Amino acid sequence: MSDKKNIRKEYTNGEVTIVWQPGKCIHAGNCARELPAVFKPKERPWINPENASTEAIIAQVKNCPSGALTFFKNDGSKEAEPTASLPELQVVPNGPLLVKSKSMLTDAEGNTKEFPPVAICRCGASGNKPFCDGSHKRVDFKE
Repeated sequence: MSDKKNIRKEYTNGEVTIVWQPGKCIHAGNCARELPAVFKPKERPWINPENASTEAIIAQVKNCPSGALTFFKNDGSKEAEPTASLPELQVVPNGPLLVKSKSMLTDAEGNTKEFPPVAICRCGASGNKPFCDGSHKRVDFKE
């Protein structure tokens, strides 16, 4: 029996590889709405990186609110890290709090871990607290 939270799938166009971790996905739909030539949830495979430029893919993956989508360049080069800036947060109506930049999280035991952009649960129903797992839709969270 596989652990759904640890599934990792990779899709490449030869230049960049998109990494999808479905256990982190909150199904916000940003990817499919903003780059539908690549992200097609009703098809298999649902990610088709050959349908857009590497630059468009990277820009879209960086907009993933949950961090379920990440990427790496196949040539091993790294993107320049942006200069430090204020964190960007967004409250999604009837949904999670989006932390739109890398962040450090310290848990109740004092353990610190760096996270990519994440979605934080506001409804209290997530099975993956403090992260959103999409349960706000199931419990019809309104706020």
